[in-house]
Amino acid sequence: MRLLTLLVLLGLCGCTASAAGDGRVRVLAAAYPFAWAAQQVGGPDVHVDDLVRAGAEPHDVELSPRQVGAFEQAGLIVYLHGFQPAVDDAIEISPKKARLDLTSAVDVRPFSSDLTGDGESGIDPHVWVDPVRMSEIVRAVAVALSRRDPAHASAYAERSAATLARLVDLDTTFRTALRSCRHREIVTAHTAFAYLAGRYGLKQVGVAGISPDAEPSPGRLARVARYARAHHVRTVFFGSDVDPKLADTVALEVGARTAILDPVEGVARGDDYLTVMRRNARALHEGLQCA
Repeated sequence: MRLLTLLVLLGLCGCTASAAGDGRVRVLAAAYPFAWAAQQVGGPDVHVDDLVRAGAEPHDVELSPRQVGAFEQAGLIVYLHGFQPAVDDAIEISPKKARLDLTSAVDVRPFSSDLTGDGESGIDPHVWVDPVRMSEIVRAVAVALSRRDPAHASAYAERSAATLARLVDLDTTFRTALRSCRHREIVTAHTAFAYLAGRYGLKQVGVAGISPDAEPSPGRLARVARYARAHHVRTVFFGSDVDPKLADTVALEVGARTAILDPVEGVARGDDYLTVMRRNARALHEGLQCA
C-alpha cells in the first residue's frame, strides 16, 4: 500500500526530477548534515537538494509529491534507514544504484538516553554529531559520487580529502576542549548527543526523547532532576529545535544554568556544520568546567 500511494503521488506530480540539466549529478539529501557532506565533496559537479526545508524538524519530515517524484530520477540519494519514515517509503521507487543508505557506512547504535526508564526504542540517527562518524559519511559520499560520475572522480577525491582534513581539525578541537573537565555528565533537552558523548568520554542524559517533539513525562523529568543533583550538574543544555522550557525546568530544579548545544539538524543563514560544531565544543568546555 505504501508503494502504491507513492506511485499515485508521483503521477499527480506531473513532473520529473532529472539531473540538474547541466550535467551535474542530482543529489537528494534526507537531512542537512547529509546535504553538507554531499556539497563539500561534490562542489560544482553536483546539485544538492535538502529534503527538509529550512527550520523544519527532520525526524517527521513529510515529502511533497514533487519531492517524491524526485526519487525516481535522482543520481544519488543520501539517507539513513530508520531515521525518517517518509524517506524510507519514498526510497522504494528510486533506482537501487542511486541509494546510499548510511547505515552501511557508519556504526549506528540503538537509542539510549543513559537513564533508566527509557520509553523509546530504535536507532539513534544523530551520527553526524561525532566528527569521526561524519568523516565516514564523507568517505561514503565520495565513493558513491565517483561511481555515479567517474569523469569527476579525481575532483571528488580531492574535495573529500580537504573535507576530511577539516573534520580531523574539528575532532582535535573537541579533544582539546574536553581533555580535562570537572564534570563529564551532560544533561540535554534533546537526546541527540550519545555519539558525541561516547567519542569524548562523556555521559549524556536526555530530558526529551530521540525526537525533539517528544514530551517527557513528569516521572522522567523527576529522574533527570535527581540525576543532575546527584552529579552536581551545573549546566543543562538545549538546542534551537527544543522548547527551552524543558531545560529551564530542570535547571531551576537543580540550581543550574542553561546553554545551547546544537544537534545540527539544520543551520541558520551564515552558519554551516563546522561553525555550529565548534560552538558546541566551546559550550561543552564552559558548561562542564573544563580546564
